[in-house]
Amino acid sequence: MSKEFKVTPWEVTGDIDYDKVVKDFGVQIIDKKLLERIKKHTGELHPTLRRNLFFAHRDLNWILDEYEKGNKFFLYTGRGPSGNTHLGHLFPWFLTKWLQDKFDVKLFFQMTDDEKFLTNSKLDIETTKHFAYENALDVIALGFNPKKTKIYSDYDNAKTFYYHATRVAKKITFSTAKATFGFGNDTNVGQIFYTSMQAVPAFLESVEQGKNIPCLIPHAIDQDPHFRVARDVMPKLGYYKPASVQGMFMPGLVEGGKMSASKPDSAIFTTDDLKTAKKKVMSAFTGGQASIEEQRKKGGNSEICSVFSYFKFIFEENDAKLEKRQKACKEGKILCGECKKDLSERVVKFLEKHQEKREKAKDVLDKFLVKD
Repeated sequence: MSKEFKVTPWEVTGDIDYDKVVKDFGVQIIDKKLLERIKKHTGELHPTLRRNLFFAHRDLNWILDEYEKGNKFFLYTGRGPSGNTHLGHLFPWFLTKWLQDKFDVKLFFQMTDDEKFLTNSKLDIETTKHFAYENALDVIALGFNPKKTKIYSDYDNAKTFYYHATRVAKKITFSTAKATFGFGNDTNVGQIFYTSMQAVPAFLESVEQGKNIPCLIPHAIDQDPHFRVARDVMPKLGYYKPASVQGMFMPGLVEGGKMSASKPDSAIFTTDDLKTAKKKVMSAFTGGQASIEEQRKKGGNSEICSVFSYFKFIFEENDAKLEKRQKACKEGKILCGECKKDLSERVVKFLEKHQEKREKAKDVLDKFLVKD
């Protein structure tokens, strides 16, 4: 297995060494003590927390300190709309919804359509705006509270965002941006400015309320550089540093790397027809042996199996059942075909319900979208 990997806000490749990422990024591990503290308020732990799939944080203890003082936080997360939504994109949103429900808090959801235009040479503005609205349907379909959820498009909310983004931009030097993101002479100036836009939702609620409101950002670890810059700047503008929780990347269905929208066979999209989704699962990479006889004798390797990862990340909430499946795999008591069949049925069932909710979301889209 290759030890080479890359994690940036625009590119994630290879087999991720999360211990090295923690060290390089300077985040803190979510330990048992912190999990117990969360559980004290929620009564239970979300599977992504129990299984260390959301594994690191910045200032999560401080968020809980403020919450216990009666200073309720708000949530902020987002999506770079470069294509249709796949299950890997939904993964951090499941935790986000759980946090909204358990703590009864607001969510600011940013569609970074401008970033995707600036960083992807194959996309024009209208395409990224189109996908922003398509992706918003998936957000709504997950059941976020319409009274406490605001979805922003950077383009459609430019009047509000640009005003505050310039306040951020004035505090960021090019040397800081270059050191954080690795910008070079071929980097367009829009990319250099963009992180100022991504910082805005982290203090927009404080602006609207006229007082400091703590912000908690659930996100995949690749977006941390943007928020490191935001954490440096926001106190200079008079706002709290945003806290954050960092999640792992959901593995793709093919061997090696995360689920990727640029590799359709590696991901199940929320817009996939059921036949296509089932076919992708049945063709997925596994940790199985070359033959049934070898599988029975040697067992499989769940650690590298994309099918098992789907159960672990989304499709098996019961820890005991997940452990039982893993044990059966290692002991050769279950075959890859059996796991694939089970997973395909669960994926199809999920997509049927989600696509129905996604269609209904079109009728309530205006309740979520914020207009300047």
